[in-house]
Amino acid sequence: MSLKPLKIGPYILPSPFVLAPMAGVTDAPFRRICRAYGAGMTTSEMTTADTSLWQTPKSRHRLDLDLDAEPVAVQIAGSEPDQLAIAAQACVDRGAQIIDINMGCPAKKVCRKLAGSALLQDEKLVADILAAVVAAVDVPVTLKIRTGWDREHRNAVRIGKIAEDAGVQSLAIHGRTREDRYKGAAEYETIARVKESVGIPVIANGDITTVEKSLEVLRLTKADGLMIGRGAQGRPWVFRELAAALDPTAENTQLEKNELRDIMLGHLDDLHRFYGETTGVRVARKHLTWYCENLENAEDFRHQVVRVDSASEQLRLTKQYFLGNNRSGTETEQEERHRVQDQQKAAL
Repeated sequence: MSLKPLKIGPYILPSPFVLAPMAGVTDAPFRRICRAYGAGMTTSEMTTADTSLWQTPKSRHRLDLDLDAEPVAVQIAGSEPDQLAIAAQACVDRGAQIIDINMGCPAKKVCRKLAGSALLQDEKLVADILAAVVAAVDVPVTLKIRTGWDREHRNAVRIGKIAEDAGVQSLAIHGRTREDRYKGAAEYETIARVKESVGIPVIANGDITTVEKSLEVLRLTKADGLMIGRGAQGRPWVFRELAAALDPTAENTQLEKNELRDIMLGHLDDLHRFYGETTGVRVARKHLTWYCENLENAEDFRHQVVRVDSASEQLRLTKQYFLGNNRSGTETEQEERHRVQDQQKAAL
């Protein structure tokens, strides 16, 4: 199986496998790792179209753009055409080269504001939003959707045609409805029907967690590319594996223990620098939990590393795990108690 190069506007992506924007996950440090391991494009975390809220620490981090990685893609969410158009212009002024509009998020707090996948209920509003944003910027506009609002209203084919008519230049589709959220299995028949109905690139998303599943989804949908979300959590090298699966001449991509160690240590260091120690340590805990799902005999390591409060301890415990430390959990707990006691004495 082979894929044609994935082209979005003037940009030909180096790989048809792209990272899904996920709020609270795909921050700048994670995007950097995924690109290093073959992601053809990474997009900023979803950020609100209400520019008055962009000065919060969370929004500032989400709008930390990857200006060294072309194309620079930013995802925005909202429900008012004019507001989304203004936000798109502001993102372009900051360096964005692609504007992605979120109509796929199923989160209640987003849908309550009639944004995200809630918009799929109102096809006229979808058309108005897309027309406003496309007219507002001179860069490609892309769209992320679900297959519909619920299983009785799978309208992705109509939404896809609306998007193409509005000038949207690629479409990513998650194979569930808003009502499904992340429950049950994704279905790909609807994505295949959208692909047959439009002439713009279609990128399939949903439950793409293994190389084998990726090849199956490509076969079922005939999509132009795949968008990997949860499948990249704790496994950012999945993009390299996918590329190798389509290229029989690719070099061996088996991940060595030392390489995995360096990925984790580099990721931790980047998180600590990006957020500062307190927030960086907290954010790192979820990434460490995901990495542990791909590690052998990592339960004791996971139990310890997600409970420490300092960057140095997260790094030390990670190095210790890869050194093959075989001390018992009891010994480790005793060592931790002694360390706390020493710190308390020093503070007196």
